Amino acid sequence: MSVSSPARVIRIGSRKSQLALVQTHWVQGQLQQHFPECEFEVCTMSTQGDNILDVALAKIGDKGLFTKELELSMLRQQTDLAVHSLKDLPTQLPEGLCLGAVTERVDPADALVVHADYQDYQIETLPAGAVIGTSSLRRLAQLRYHYPHLEFKDIRGNLNTRLQKLDAGEYDGIILAVAGLQRLDFAERVHQVLSAEISLHAVGQGALGIECRDGDQEILALLKALEHSPSTQRCHAERSFLKELEGGCQVPIGVNTTLKGDQLTLTGMVASLDGQRLIKDEVTGSANEAIQLGIQLATQLRQQGAQAILDEIFALNRPADSQ
Repeated sequence: MSVSSPARVIRIGSRKSQLALVQTHWVQGQLQQHFPECEFEVCTMSTQGDNILDVALAKIGDKGLFTKELELSMLRQQTDLAVHSLKDLPTQLPEGLCLGAVTERVDPADALVVHADYQDYQIETLPAGAVIGTSSLRRLAQLRYHYPHLEFKDIRGNLNTRLQKLDAGEYDGIILAVAGLQRLDFAERVHQVLSAEISLHAVGQGALGIECRDGDQEILALLKALEHSPSTQRCHAERSFLKELEGGCQVPIGVNTTLKGDQLTLTGMVASLDGQRLIKDEVTGSANEAIQLGIQLATQLRQQGAQAILDEIFALNRPADSQ
């Protein structure tokens, strides 16, 4: 009587937040469905970004705040892959790691969520002095540009915490990603989906990025089952644009992509922190040239004045001892 060999255990790294776990368990379920002969185990850990909740993101570092611990775990062979909100994944990955798959994207737009007293208003009709909460410089700069009569206040914490602060009256409205609200079953809280004309979304917003060790052919083969080609093309264009501009949490950079047949249109913007200047343009080309389109758009914006804005922001963020 032969003894069957134990199932191969694939370890998936995840942040401990509710949204991260919902996303990771979805990936786990999809992989388990495609590969029933394997066992997929979720390993949770806290990141620096999860632990520092009383300081604005732009003041404590770049997007690696939400990924570093997960990446170290993979490099140490403790986990085999990690699930990220793609918007949190830096465009420059540590040596030895790669973006193994981009899942099918859900709505990448931003949403206005309002306090009960403001149910009769839209973003464009809110009264002067209404207090809007956001922790994103990208959202802040664009909303300051379009609605200078509103007041803006930083907000941190997970989605539940932010909604509680709103409902308690600390804010009249807050801006959140439609995708996060949908994934945590708060879709009914979406008061207004902000159009791309008002708020270009974050690079990769609405998609999941699955990171793994570069060259780990077994894991890369598994992840191919979750790859969504149209979403991948759109996100590659966006990430290429961001990488070319060297942007992170400290830089107000927004994007929007549409795909019609094999034609991809990428819209991008760079704004000053005060919202006084906003430079926006778009490019269209073959979706197979997504990375080149991102570089092309970044070059166009630089030529139109974005470089001066970027230089000012980078100078502000440079450590004092290097100035």
